[in-house]
Amino acid sequence: MSDIVKILPIEVSNKIAAGEVVQRPSSVLKELLENSIDANSTKIKVIIKNAGKNLIQVIDDGDGMSIKDMHSSFIKHATSKINSIDDVFSISSMGFRGEALAAISSVSMVEMSSSKVLENDGYFIEINGGKIIKEKESNFDKGTSIKVKNIFFNVPARRNFLKSDFVELRHIMNVFHNIAVSHNEIEFSFINNDEEIFYLKKESLKKRIISIFGEKIREHLIPIKENTQIANLNGYVLKPEYAKKSRSNQFIFVNNRSIKSQFINHSISSSFDGLLREGYFPGYFLFINMNPLKIDVNVHPNKTEIKFDDDQSLYSIINSSVKHCLGIYQISPVLDFEKDQSMDISYTQINENPKIPTIEVDSEFNPFKIFNEESFIKKDSDIALSNNPSDIIQDNNKSSKIFQIFNKYIVSTSTSSLIIINQNLAHQRILYEGFLKSIFESSSESQKLVFPIEIMLTKPQLILFKKIITEFDSMGFVYKLSDSLLTIISVPVQLENNSIEELIDDILDDENDFDKSKNLSYSDFFAKKLSKCSAIKTGKNLNSDEQEFLVNQLFSCKEPNLSPDNKQIFITLNKNDIENRF
Repeated sequence: MSDIVKILPIEVSNKIAAGEVVQRPSSVLKELLENSIDANSTKIKVIIKNAGKNLIQVIDDGDGMSIKDMHSSFIKHATSKINSIDDVFSISSMGFRGEALAAISSVSMVEMSSSKVLENDGYFIEINGGKIIKEKESNFDKGTSIKVKNIFFNVPARRNFLKSDFVELRHIMNVFHNIAVSHNEIEFSFINNDEEIFYLKKESLKKRIISIFGEKIREHLIPIKENTQIANLNGYVLKPEYAKKSRSNQFIFVNNRSIKSQFINHSISSSFDGLLREGYFPGYFLFINMNPLKIDVNVHPNKTEIKFDDDQSLYSIINSSVKHCLGIYQISPVLDFEKDQSMDISYTQINENPKIPTIEVDSEFNPFKIFNEESFIKKDSDIALSNNPSDIIQDNNKSSKIFQIFNKYIVSTSTSSLIIINQNLAHQRILYEGFLKSIFESSSESQKLVFPIEIMLTKPQLILFKKIITEFDSMGFVYKLSDSLLTIISVPVQLENNSIEELIDDILDDENDFDKSKNLSYSDFFAKKLSKCSAIKTGKNLNSDEQEFLVNQLFSCKEPNLSPDNKQIFITLNKNDIENRF
């Protein structure tokens, strides 16, 4: 009887192990950047092509490697960071497991050039699928350059699971943000498809945050600093008014390592109790420095999870420290001594004389037009929603078949059933179909703003905006874009009662994942986001006319049953359903 247990070939085991370390292109960038940091680099350059699917290159001016080190670095569990098991419990380097390069080289094509400080010549090595195919001397300067090309070229099933270029680039930029924020003493540059997205010189932590996330974040940064026997805290908390509907501005670093921790998130979030609107999350850049012996970073190969020796005490320290800094800066202004005055104006305006501002007058504007009777007649394309609960119409002579419950559902009746409608999802469907029609027919009406709105876009927001710019035009927005400054001049009439700056920020948020598997096109993506952001919110009190109008508009839609995200909009209860409850 033959044996059935066999040892897997090394190339097979490496590909299997690579699944833990190399999940997507951003995983590769994270490992390469951490190696550059451990090599004492002062300058790091990142080059990306096709969202990292075709090329991820990291060039640094670090210590470099000999030809023997280069060979050894691609062997599994070969590392220069630790020597014994005791070192695992006092990790001070970014990497230590010795798995990354072996895993990366097993599922991609790798080219590495490196040169040590005291050596005149550098070396070049090329590896395909874990096998060395070329090596030679090179004239590479001090440091290391590593190219990772065609990720998952030999594992097509894994490559097929990669998302769209936009989604993968978003993950790559998130990794870059984490590394760049936590190592402000290093000069970084980031080039995507031959376009320089970031150039970050050595600077203070505050300036590094502003360089990445834009000038508008400056006035919302509240410093936090607390030293205890368990841990030292420093960094910044964002003011409550800068909270977002996503967690894109939440950064936690332990000994300069970016981590994810639910209990730390909860500790900070609970400090904001009573200060945030429902559905919004606080922002923060929190650095925790503590004894490496008190933490365990060897929990998962991606090294983003950490176990703490005394997590309960740490929870309390963080919670009280955040509350303290929020309390101080609620009553006292922030004095910014680090502000660089040259950042207030563009380079082209430094030597220019100021111009006298011009005054534009709209000769057709009539301030009394809103009192015309026609303004009170609802258009088919509009949904006029009152903000005043006292506007509810009471007509004792009219027996209404429509009413609202819990400020969330609209109840209506048909000849044989009771219909319960989710007002938020219903409005999403109505707006979604209206926005799509406007995009494809370019028929949207615009409302000019009395005061144009200026929005400073972050780099990720600018990338997404350029992808949906055609849809933005078709929708009825009128705007000017100068570098990263977006000036909104007119908006679609459906949005004239919304907070436009908050609406644009939500649409272009860092956590938006455009993926063609979920969206038919950029038009579909934009219409979904716009309808979701501008729909009636749960808790909105509607008068009887608004309720009736919403119901009529819903059942005029092509697909009244499902929201844009395929959620059920309404349920029906017939006579038997009701009688069965008794």
